[in-house]
Amino acid sequence: MSATNTKTAPKKAPESAAEPAIESIASFEQAFAELENIVAQMESGQMPLEVSLAAYKRGDFLLQFCQKSLAKVEQQVQILNERNQLVQFKSQDE
Repeated sequence: MSATNTKTAPKKAPESAAEPAIESIASFEQAFAELENIVAQMESGQMPLEVSLAAYKRGDFLLQFCQKSLAKVEQQVQILNERNQLVQFKSQDE
């Protein structure tokens, strides 16, 4: 048979590997748990260099997702003050 009959898998765009689809993350909790797992694996020092780089990229993506999720929630968090008016929540750090 000729080489034209063999099928090859389509190549993925490089940016898809560096920036995984947000649809692959169901929740903040899932992203945070995966991020913790990546950190633990990287801290073990047992990952090959290429795997470490891919894990770092995924971890960066997850970190950004978590930070954006927290920022959205912070904007939504409001409390009732003594006059039953909605006021923006302010943490003790502010």
